[in-house]
Amino acid sequence: MPQSPLVSTQWLADNLASPDVVVVNAWLPPLGQPDVPPEYEDGHIPGAVFFDVDALSDTSSTLPHMLPPAHVFSSMMRRLGIGDGQTIVVYDGSGLWSAPRVWWTFRAMGVKDVHVLDGGLPKWVAEGRPVEDGPGQPRGERHFTARLDNSLVADVEKMLRALESGHQVLDARPRARFAGSAPEPRAGLRSGHMPGALNLPFAELMSDGRLRPLEELIAAFDEAQVDRTKPVITTCGSGVSAAVLSLALAVAGQYQSPVYDGSWTEWGGRDDTPVVTGED
Repeated sequence: MPQSPLVSTQWLADNLASPDVVVVNAWLPPLGQPDVPPEYEDGHIPGAVFFDVDALSDTSSTLPHMLPPAHVFSSMMRRLGIGDGQTIVVYDGSGLWSAPRVWWTFRAMGVKDVHVLDGGLPKWVAEGRPVEDGPGQPRGERHFTARLDNSLVADVEKMLRALESGHQVLDARPRARFAGSAPEPRAGLRSGHMPGALNLPFAELMSDGRLRPLEELIAAFDEAQVDRTKPVITTCGSGVSAAVLSLALAVAGQYQSPVYDGSWTEWGGRDDTPVVTGED
């Protein structure tokens, strides 16, 4: 059982045939490109199951890809053939985009042994490792138990309390959107950020589709004035890139970093939540 939230391509290659390891191909279209098709059938890691973030979410919510109820998530995972006690390794086709969101989703549903493949599919392919195409082979149903871990999930009420108490809130959006000098990509949202929030654009923690080395992650958090010894809630546009921050924080030793699931799509879309502009 790997101890890090990341696993290497070599570790996965060595353990790919293990019945206790399940590989999950996370999928979410790039922001602003909803018609981009999934790459799964064109090539995926052998045996990987396909996890469509939008389809496997709370489809009754007006907000994008919100966590489903625990009992619904249990049923979804059983149908995918994911069961209790397995080591789950999540990857995506871009290297690091939707995989952290799915990693956080499993953790929020009570799974402890879940990891992100360092470098994702691009690194796997670049190393000449095997891929398979087509729809994939169906896996037999397994028993999966989901129990929502509220300590890893933030809603708007928790965010309001956090801001009032001075709790650290770290926003993954680009700096111009955080400052309110650039519009939000989703229509109808106010521009700016939560009062007191810190900003660390998720892209600054990445290089070539991978998280930067540990010492560079720590330097980025320090520069953003994040105290890694204290709790941090991450947020972004819709709860996806925030999970990149939470993953990076976990790599740096801070495992309990909840994601604000509704993020700016919820906060900026309401008229009763405080918004400020500028860099401070």
